[in-house]
Amino acid sequence: MGDPDHILTALDRAGHRLTDARRLIAGLIAERNGHFTVADLVAACRSGHTGIGRATVFRTVDLFESLDVIERLDLPSGEHAYVECERAHHHHVVCSRCGRTEGIEDAGLRTLVGKVSRQTGFRIDDHRLEMFGLCPACLALQPVPSSATA
Repeated sequence: MGDPDHILTALDRAGHRLTDARRLIAGLIAERNGHFTVADLVAACRSGHTGIGRATVFRTVDLFESLDVIERLDLPSGEHAYVECERAHHHHVVCSRCGRTEGIEDAGLRTLVGKVSRQTGFRIDDHRLEMFGLCPACLALQPVPSSATA
């Protein structure tokens, strides 16, 4: 779980108002363990009878993303979700079953990006990598294949 103060501090430093809606949405994001969708936040606002509407949630998510305190993930299904993250460049590994998300450091990607740049002649300005699979907890729940028990 995250820390809503991380988001609120970024808002304050960028000169944005710390409205009640932004505080509440930052808190909802901090409560998440893994990725979340805008629909998840809208549902949480509705179930909590906050009076915060869908448009406010979308605008707030856009603002948080522009401040680099949340990052968009493109899921294998074609949908997208978000994760709270630090401003430093990193990548994500996402559990396809439970949604657990972890940031990972460079892992040799700078070298690969440099190689791609040299091979293609492109100046690479940015890159993003998301890897999907099963986390250790979900792997432990996997049934053992019948061929492995024979």
